[in-house]
Amino acid sequence: MPTVLITGCSSGIGRALADAFRDAGHEVWATARKEEDVERLGASGFAARQLDVNDEQGLQRLAAELEDRHGALDILINNAGYGAMGPLLDGGVEAMRRQFETNVFALVGVTRAFFPLLRRSRGLVVNIGSVSGVLVTPFAGAYCASKAAVHALSDALRLELAPFEVRVMEVQPGAIDSQFANNAQHQAEQLVNASSPWWPLRHQIQARARASQDRPTPAAVFAQGVLAAAGKQPIPALVRLGNGSTALPLLARVLPQRLLDKILRKRFGLMRPL
Repeated sequence: MPTVLITGCSSGIGRALADAFRDAGHEVWATARKEEDVERLGASGFAARQLDVNDEQGLQRLAAELEDRHGALDILINNAGYGAMGPLLDGGVEAMRRQFETNVFALVGVTRAFFPLLRRSRGLVVNIGSVSGVLVTPFAGAYCASKAAVHALSDALRLELAPFEVRVMEVQPGAIDSQFANNAQHQAEQLVNASSPWWPLRHQIQARARASQDRPTPAAVFAQGVLAAAGKQPIPALVRLGNGSTALPLLARVLPQRLLDKILRKRFGLMRPL
């Protein structure tokens, strides 16, 4: 039975991926940060483990447990992450740091911790990126930058792990039905207050936070697409799934930058002086 470890399985995409791979016959080690989420995952039959992806010691303990139980890992899915929404200058360096610690630095840390086990099985690393790393929008700069970094890291890892026959696949979701928008909107509401120069645009900022729920693809459908791609030979380097996952990168590629800027400024209320 192939073994897969998935980070960020409390809800949404992570939980849907756990369900899809379990139903396909994999032994799923499903991780989450909060104890109550781990309990729910365990009650659903997963090998549920509590894990903060920024905790290096926790990663080492989990890797040691996996080694004792199986000696190898077939698939690692780096899914844990969140979306920091709001003007870049409101959040500042500290908000950027928190965003990159979870969405970028942890991806490297998790992959590094489990690389010896992946190497033994000639396994697969799946990194969940986003089309937001390709089409950058206002009021999501930190998140977009983190997902652009995921794209670059996936390219580098694919090349660097090739001699060990460990494959790397990046998945760029579009709009997926999940808790992402609710969490992102909460982040934006915490950040933007009446002292912000962008306070008059607070409704547009909230609209950007909710953009991932614009005619979203069901998370279960997305997860089946990832499962199918992980079973292909050869493994695709990049997979785009969900509403907007093809159209938005196409717009970023074909539209002149000046025209794209105008469209985005109009969409998010940035045409008039504040």
